[in-house]
Amino acid sequence: MQLSEAIKLIQHKDILHTAPQTWADLGCGSGLFTQALANLLNNNSTIYAVDKTIGGFRKFSTPITIEFLQLDFIKDTIPLSDLNGVLMANSLHYVKDKILFINKLMHLLRKDGYLLLVEYDTDKSNPWVPYPLSFSSLNTLFKQIKHKEIIKLQEHPSVFGRANMYAALIKL
Repeated sequence: MQLSEAIKLIQHKDILHTAPQTWADLGCGSGLFTQALANLLNNNSTIYAVDKTIGGFRKFSTPITIEFLQLDFIKDTIPLSDLNGVLMANSLHYVKDKILFINKLMHLLRKDGYLLLVEYDTDKSNPWVPYPLSFSSLNTLFKQIKHKEIIKLQEHPSVFGRANMYAALIKL
């Protein structure tokens, strides 16, 4: 996926703010979606890029502050709080107990915070997507969790051809 496609996939008016924000990108990998989010936020914003390894993260030029935290976002305590939002692009499908995990995320966010997800629109697992979450299953999951709204943003064809990727913004 190209950067322009990643930006288009996650772009929404509620993310485009004139005021500085603080976000975390959990399971940031190469940083493609970190960079996409950086293109949408105010220049004085901060993004905490979180991953188990720093090796795959590609540094990029941005006026946004990017802080890398090397930790396992599933197992480790995440030393952040008062976040405007959490981005999880192709990473929530590694979490087996999603309800427990999302409740953990709620403690990182402000009361009006967002969860921005990019996932495959399938419930069929494979070795690379062990605990998938289709958009339909996402809605079912969040019926069990206190939230205000789920907005499906965009879809993008998967290079693997199995299912489209979707982006969703959850107002918590």
